[in-house]
This record gives sequence, C-alpha cells and structure tokens, in this order.
Amino acid sequence: MTKKFRLRVAALLVVALVGGILMGGVMADESSELMFPVPEFSDHPIPTASVPEVQGEVTPVLDVAILFVALCLASYFTLVSRSRRNVLLLTIASLLWFGFWRQGCVCPVGATQNVALAIFDPTYVVPLTVVAFFILPLVFTLFFGRTFCASVCPLGAMQELLAVRSIRVPRWLDHSLGLVAYIYLGAAVIFAATKTGFIICRYDPFIPFFRLGANTDMLLFGSCILLISVFVGRPYCRYLCPYGAILRVLSCFSKWRLSIPPDTCINCQLCEDVCPYGAIHPPTVTQSPERRRKGKRRLVTALMLAPVVVLVFWWLGTALAVPLSQWHPESRLAEQVRLEELGVAESTTEASDAFRGSGRSVEELYQSALSRRDDFVTLGGLLGAWTGLVIGFKLIYLSVRRRRDDYQADRAGCVSCGRCYWYCPVEKVRLGLIADVSEALPDGRMPTGPLVQLTVGGKKS
Repeated sequence: MTKKFRLRVAALLVVALVGGILMGGVMADESSELMFPVPEFSDHPIPTASVPEVQGEVTPVLDVAILFVALCLASYFTLVSRSRRNVLLLTIASLLWFGFWRQGCVCPVGATQNVALAIFDPTYVVPLTVVAFFILPLVFTLFFGRTFCASVCPLGAMQELLAVRSIRVPRWLDHSLGLVAYIYLGAAVIFAATKTGFIICRYDPFIPFFRLGANTDMLLFGSCILLISVFVGRPYCRYLCPYGAILRVLSCFSKWRLSIPPDTCINCQLCEDVCPYGAIHPPTVTQSPERRRKGKRRLVTALMLAPVVVLVFWWLGTALAVPLSQWHPESRLAEQVRLEELGVAESTTEASDAFRGSGRSVEELYQSALSRRDDFVTLGGLLGAWTGLVIGFKLIYLSVRRRRDDYQADRAGCVSCGRCYWYCPVEKVRLGLIADVSEALPDGRMPTGPLVQLTVGGKKS
C-alpha cells in the first residue's frame, strides 16, 4: 500500500467521521414538536365555522407542468442546441419561479423525505405533486444526465449565478467531501422513516432567502454557503445535497449526456480550465509496467479493505444508538422529564409542562423512549453500514484506472452547466462567432488533435 493511498484512505475516513459528528451536533439542536394541553373556556361563544372557497388542484398541477417543461427545455438546451446562454436564462427563470415565487416548496430535494416516510409508514399518504417532483428529475437524469441540476433546481441556480471566481479543489479533497452528501442522505432517510424530523428541509441553507426570513443561525449558514459559492463551484450541490447524491449515481447510467465530441476536440484544455466543478478529465498517459503493478496492488487492497470498513462503521452505528435516539423529540422529552423527577434539572421546559398537562403517564413516556432506543440500534447499524459501504466503494472507485484518449466530462460530477462548450473554440466556430479556432486560444497555446484548424461551418482548412 503506497503512502499516497494510505493518506487518501485516512482522509476519506476522517472526513466521514467529522461530517457525521458535525451533522449530529447540528441536528441535536432541532426543536421538538410540542404537545399542548387542551385549554378550558368559560362563557366563550363558539364561532360559526366558515367554509373557504375551494380552488382545487390547479396550482400543484401547474407546478408539475412547469417542472416538466423546464426539464425538457434544460435537456434540449444542453444536449441539442448546446446553448449556454439559453441554459443561463432558464437558470434565472427557475430561480425566480421555484425559488422566490414558490419559496422553495415543493422541491425534489425535500421530497426525498416524504417518499422515505411513505415507504416505512403505510398510513402516511404522499401528495401526488410531491411524488411527481421526486420522480421526474430522476427519470430525466436516467435519459439526459443531470439537466435538472443544470438549470431547473433553484438551489443549484443560486450557486451557479455566483460561481464567478472559482478555484480548483484538489481531487482527493473533492472526493472526500463528496462522501458527506451520501451520509447526509442516509441520515435523512432514517430520520424521516422514524418521524424524527425532516432534516433536509430544516437545514436547507437557501430557504431563508427564498422566504425572506429565518432564524439567525440559518441565515448565517446560508450566507456562508453563498460566500463559499463565489470561490468554490456549487459547494452545497457537490458536498451536501442528498438528492444530488442520488442524481450522481443515476447519471452514470444516463443514455445521453453532455459530452465533448472526440472527433472535433483540439485538446486546447479550455473546457478543463473553465469548469468550476472539476468535472472535466484530461486524456490519460501511458503508464509504466511498475505503475500498473502498483495500481493493481492498490485495487486489491481496496477490495480487501472495503468489507472491513463496512463492519467497523456498522458497529459504530449500533454503539451510537443512544445519542441517535436523542435526536427524536420524544426521547429528549423523556430525558428532560427524568432529570426533573430526579431533581437534577433546575427548571422545567415548555415541552415537559405540556407533557404533564397531556394526561400521559411518565412510565408510558419512558417505555416509548426505550422502545425508540432499541429501534435506533438497528437503524444506527444500517446508517453505519451505509457509511462504510459508501467509503469502501469510493476507495475502489479511486483505485480503478480509466483510460481516456481525449477530454471527457465526468458522468457523475458534471452538472451540465454548459460552460465547457461556451468557451470551446470549436463551438464558437460552429455558431459563427469566430472564423478560426486560433482566435479563441490563449497566447502560446497551440491546438492539437484530429482537427488542427477550423473555419466557419466546421470544415478543415
């Protein structure tokens, strides 16, 4: 095992652990759902109920229709017309409609939790609008790549418009931070399934801006994400978005996707330079026999290490059953009541006062908390195993060498923003903006590849 590979393994494990700890610390502050006792009224006239005018399902149907049209336009602008300008205009329109006008709801990112709860709880009915918002981007991703991320998602749109001075994130750090989104996805599914809370919506950094109001902590968090977006391309999409984690996997199997045609690529490197997401990979070089042998040993080591990582994180997840269960409001309420019964707590809380007025017994509350803790032993193990599986798969993925004869867009990491062909000299010739590719090349950079020089119309000269 090489020193570089050991450092990469250590980085992946540390990032996963730190991400889980930080996430847990933030989630532990989630406010609980309070139960209020029924108030008593005397000499109070009961008002007559009035029935408001029913507007039906026009607005939800309209939202779904707009989402479908936006996905179609995004796919067409990205794959057919290859127009960065139209993609950018659609990005602004999506931000205005789905973000500020509809205030970020319903969104496919948060709909993940509704679908997860419906799977685990048969009594929970998911609105068809939510189901449509969850499924439509997945279907389009399977066929056309991440065109939803390109110009339809309001979260990505806000970051896309701010990505003006992006710096290159080292690949080892980019891959390591990318694990957090998958861990976040696993935690969100488990918390939604156990009715602990919808943490994706609770900690959405852009909702405060869409709704023009939130608590100070969330405003500060969202502001930090936006500030980072100026220098790091789409940090939330790449390192935190749970729905984006699903789309990354599905885009690997997409039938069509944004690509750099090898028969017209002149290897000018402009696409790699302008991509703020590190999603353009250069051609590979021929390796020596010694490096190939080291690569094979690294792959074998990763394959042997992956099951161990899964088992270790499964054990860690089961060991964290108690703190995991404390994220549920009722478990925290049981702990507060226990401290009050023992005289340890200095004062009562609104939640404990509401509980004592609800008529429930303390023994019933304790039993519910113990049962929930037992559930989190299994669920914590599943979350830990999922974390280990993600880390193990990443180690194997990084150990496999892929041969590339030209510049290629990464299937998973590319968000189809269109920057690559906006700056591509070949595309500029095709659009008639320039007469020769050399006009768009930086000084001192010479084109290579199948087409050395192009004129208007894409003909060789």
